[in-house]
Amino acid sequence: METAGLRELRQQASELVRQAESGQTIAVTVNGRAVAQLGPARSNQWRRGTDLAALFDGPADCGWAADRELLNDAVAEELPA
Repeated sequence: METAGLRELRQQASELVRQAESGQTIAVTVNGRAVAQLGPARSNQWRRGTDLAALFDGPADCGWAADRELLNDAVAEELPA
């Protein structure tokens, strides 16, 4: 990934935006530390359920059941009639 300092971003904004438009991602740095990314805009896309299932792979939170019990009586969902 290409990097550009804040000063370079100010001086060459048009060129860096053209690069982002072409698909490149540029890390913007301040004092040598990456603080932002400039890249192509992404449109919202629908994802298939099988794609999202990967987000839930892995071990379950072992404290979830206990946390849920703590909230069980305190949270009540009221649905409009």
